[in-house]
Amino acid sequence: MSDLRERKAQARADGFARRKAAHAADPGTGAGELSAFLAGHRGVPLSGYMPIRTEIDPLPAMAEAAAYGPVGIPVILGAGQPLKFALWEPDMPLVQGAFGARIPEVPEFFEPEIVIVPLVAFDARGGRLGYGGGFYDRTLEQLRAQRPTLAIGFAYAAQQADALPLEPTDQRLDFIVTEAGMTDLRQSSDAS
Repeated sequence: MSDLRERKAQARADGFARRKAAHAADPGTGAGELSAFLAGHRGVPLSGYMPIRTEIDPLPAMAEAAAYGPVGIPVILGAGQPLKFALWEPDMPLVQGAFGARIPEVPEFFEPEIVIVPLVAFDARGGRLGYGGGFYDRTLEQLRAQRPTLAIGFAYAAQQADALPLEPTDQRLDFIVTEAGMTDLRQSSDAS
């Protein structure tokens, strides 16, 4: 295993441990912070995600945003492919998708301009570690090649790392929203 791969594996393990502890102590305030951030972007097509494992839950904020414009969730088509986004509404019929995430029973695809991204760990420069499949990196690269697309990391504050081992293909976050508030990471990533 390469040195970078080993460092990423260790950073993921550390991030999972911090996320698990934060999830166990979650007071449920994160969705309110996400709603406050999204209020400044009402009507802009966005995608959230269906939380799995110990991911912070964006569903209340997504439901609120759906009253103002299109909201979707990611659909994994296969390994090595970018995600597609299916329109989502609260209480719509969902079925089990790849990797345990629920997806619409009858997906209607669209392209978001804001992508709320789940993660394992993040840093103050906009770096993000996910599960290692590269789905969000490929997807954000494709969307950003077509139009400006904001990547909003949604996580527990405890998931922040001092620095993450990243590759040139890793797409940076524009903002991070946690239960503690919102941080604009765009200036931090410009300095790197």
